[in-house]
Amino acid sequence: MNMKYLALIALAIAFASCGKKVAYTNQLRDEFGLEDAKTMKKVQFFTSQTIILIRSKESGSIGTAEDGALVTNKNKTEDRITIQAQTPCVFEEFGKSGEVLIRFEVGVGKTMAFALRQQSETGKYYLAAKWDVNRGGELNYGNEVYTVQSAAGNAYLMVKLKNLQKTNRKDRVVKGMKV
Repeated sequence: MNMKYLALIALAIAFASCGKKVAYTNQLRDEFGLEDAKTMKKVQFFTSQTIILIRSKESGSIGTAEDGALVTNKNKTEDRITIQAQTPCVFEEFGKSGEVLIRFEVGVGKTMAFALRQQSETGKYYLAAKWDVNRGGELNYGNEVYTVQSAAGNAYLMVKLKNLQKTNRKDRVVKGMKV
């Protein structure tokens, strides 16, 4: 019976020390002094939801076969990159307009920009792309142009926040005095 309680206490302590993921905001940036690149490189970032990048190429030809039949030949090549929700990522640098460039993997140009939205008052840094209502977004990744699904427009940066509290306590019992 005592082992169950010990196991539960150990589990509770483990969960309490993990921290929780919260949106990276201007308020959090100011509170923790994350204004320079050196400090930002020490922070582990995460994505709030899945981001899917798609690049397609189509080619084809029209002609006739030896038996006189008309032939159309179409080829489509699709390159998909999926970044799952909660994927860890790191700070690369600040952009020209204050956006945060984030890296998910090693490689030239393999960064994505996250920026504040002008109309939003949440202070969250959302995925930045050239958004079109009908087609989704368009962004450069690895020096290639990719299309981003519209749902990824709500993806924002997150950080793990831990609350550590240390209390030193000194107890003593006073025995009193006798005459």
